[in-house]
Amino acid sequence: MDFGFATAGRIIFGLYSYTKIADYVSEFGDSVFMVSGGSYSRVEPLVTELQKRSIKVTRTGVQGEPTVELIEDILTQLRDLKPDVVLGAGGGSVIDTGKALAALATHPGRVLDYLEVIGGGKKLQHAPLPYIAIPTTAGTGSEVTKNAVLKSQKHKVKVSLRHNWMIPDIALVDPVLTLTVPKNVTASTGMDALTQLIEPYVSHKANPLTDGICKEGLLRAAGSLRNVYLNGDDLQAREDMCVASLFGGLALANSKLGAVHGFAGPVGGYLDAPHGMICARLLPLVTRMNIEAVKNDPSLKEVMLRYDDIAEILTGDSHARAADVPDWLHDLTNDLQIGGLAEFGLQKNDIPKLVKQSQKSSSMQGNPVKLNETQLTEILTQAIES
Repeated sequence: MDFGFATAGRIIFGLYSYTKIADYVSEFGDSVFMVSGGSYSRVEPLVTELQKRSIKVTRTGVQGEPTVELIEDILTQLRDLKPDVVLGAGGGSVIDTGKALAALATHPGRVLDYLEVIGGGKKLQHAPLPYIAIPTTAGTGSEVTKNAVLKSQKHKVKVSLRHNWMIPDIALVDPVLTLTVPKNVTASTGMDALTQLIEPYVSHKANPLTDGICKEGLLRAAGSLRNVYLNGDDLQAREDMCVASLFGGLALANSKLGAVHGFAGPVGGYLDAPHGMICARLLPLVTRMNIEAVKNDPSLKEVMLRYDDIAEILTGDSHARAADVPDWLHDLTNDLQIGGLAEFGLQKNDIPKLVKQSQKSSSMQGNPVKLNETQLTEILTQAIES
């Protein structure tokens, strides 16, 4: 058995832990470049805490998923400012934006020079600027991962910039900062977290450390995702989902994902759809297809037993088995009012090219069973409708 484990230099978790942000920033210096979402009110408490300690804050607000073009625009400003630390406070897109900026600020050239597939694929040669990640949604777990997912508008594809140096120096997770997240975002990010706990657990790269993390995260998500969707002020449920999100990030960073995320990259690059919504729609379908594919293969008995584990955790029923998992997930997506991908413009004639792209994705290689073109086509076809 061979495995390793890498994560943020420090993980700080707790209610109102954000009030100590100035202490953590001061370890690196007294000037901050802050990347946040479009709404200033979400990060105003952080800015207030920093300014109390006379820490200089330069803020840029970003909306939507990070694009190559966006990173290029901000990078010029960042290189001129030469701040002591970069701070990303927001959802996964914001945190990924901050990761990419912190990494590339210490390197010459353009963003494309360092991207695989669509760019030069150059390796990072210098340590990034110190980076602190503070999630304000519960889903991506990107505060403890080493990659930044960037969308190329020109190429209509998502690619990753990744390096072990890009794991944040500090991940500060405070459930209080997620209290104002809207219902639809709570649903999509929560389903992303759930996906990132299920896929690493059944991946062929699973290990004893990620197994424990996944099971604890699944237990919390199963008990709290519906609750937090119905009542966003439920702080205990918010806390559980922040744990689930964090644990999903830890798991995927040290194991593998699967076909849901194998699809999510190409589909997300092609459609203007939130990553979590894509994962939510695909998760029950991929899970059902995986279980059908492994149930009659004796060499994959261990995978079926892992789906049995997931069934017991999600349903709370010790008699539940693998076949119950897709139904439970389908009912959950209905409760969270998640519809089909037709809402975002996916059509049947888009499917062949997206299947071909997904087959090449690194996440698809982590799936517990190799799905053929017919099976992948069936999944995407079903995902179009609600």
